[in-house]
Amino acid sequence: MNSYKLWQKYGIEMEYMIVDRDNLNVLPRADVPLGRDKNGEQLSDVEYGSIGLSNELVSHVLEFKCANPVDHLKNLGAAFHKEILLANEKLKSINAMLLPSAAHPFMDPAEMQLWPYDCNEIYETYDRIFNCKGHGWANLQSTHINLSFNGDAEFGKLHAAIRALLPLIPAIAASSPFLDGKYCGYLDGRIETYRHNQDRVPSIAGMVIPEAVFTYDDYNKQIFEKVKADIAPHDPEHLLNHFFLNSRGAIARFDRGAVEIRLVDIQECPDADIAIAEWEVAVLKGLTEGAFTGLDSSFALNRVKKLETEALAKILLDTTRFAEKTIIRDKNFLLAFGIEASEITAGELIKKITAKVQSKISAHSLALLRKMFNRGTLASALVKNVGANPGHDDFVCEYGRLANCLAENTLYDVEW
Repeated sequence: MNSYKLWQKYGIEMEYMIVDRDNLNVLPRADVPLGRDKNGEQLSDVEYGSIGLSNELVSHVLEFKCANPVDHLKNLGAAFHKEILLANEKLKSINAMLLPSAAHPFMDPAEMQLWPYDCNEIYETYDRIFNCKGHGWANLQSTHINLSFNGDAEFGKLHAAIRALLPLIPAIAASSPFLDGKYCGYLDGRIETYRHNQDRVPSIAGMVIPEAVFTYDDYNKQIFEKVKADIAPHDPEHLLNHFFLNSRGAIARFDRGAVEIRLVDIQECPDADIAIAEWEVAVLKGLTEGAFTGLDSSFALNRVKKLETEALAKILLDTTRFAEKTIIRDKNFLLAFGIEASEITAGELIKKITAKVQSKISAHSLALLRKMFNRGTLASALVKNVGANPGHDDFVCEYGRLANCLAENTLYDVEW
């Protein structure tokens, strides 16, 4: 395990779909940008400078990630965009391209193909136990951020803050309102399908909001031991590691001294994803420092630690459905962010807390966030433009615009 301190190192992962350039149908061809080694063997993980490429589970998704932990997130979007352009250039050979957003609007998940190369035995085990031919496995793309910690004190501080942050994430990042060719009833359809994808073994995802555990021993007893016991009858060969099985919205990776937030829908371009990642870090720092309440940091953090998992999960269910339009009335949650009003929309809450930590966000990302706040979530913008009863051509048109946003690293539906 590394010894990086809290706020010392970060890692970002971004996932994109591979689709036909003309009709946007999903193509299981991650093999093309990943390429082959000198012996002609298919590669599953490659590094080009500071950004690596890989595939996990399904063959139509390509993941971009920091090859090594980074000291800060400023300007990281440009580094990701450079590799996205190179991957898109390789995909041109099969008339394909990368498509952003957290869920393909008309993909049939039954057509999913597992990655047949490295780790295939593990993927086939997942498929046998959980049936990966559903949206919750086959059609969800996200942006993960890894945050370093060293020891129980730092872990407890970070984990407490992350639990409070998670319910707000759909209100800033929702980008998956359409599934099966229609509005799915949730602005963050990805989270709604994600939380059900392992219902056969409920302890794996829990309530998506992690339990209120703040030490390694408590995490191991309350989460890991239960996950290992519950999966054992389904995995007699012990192929599935508990670190990877844990599917809460944030997972503790004690093996590498990091917590990984997995709840964020991927946006239309890497600059937008990095802006949200910077926002996450700023809010987490604010929660651990007492920036929102004016209270002593230890007193403020104790208030955050007392937030109940069930209450946080209820807010998350609401923001999954309504995103920035959610009305939040939970008194304890609002007080943790220094809000004394009896209710506030999630969008207004995000604006208020951003104003208190804006000095912790780069000027470029802050400017993007303000444009995104004024527009609303990407999901809301897509629903507005695609319409309540979209046809196939409507999806091809608007999601084609998203592909252009990715290629140009620009925001969707925003005046510049």
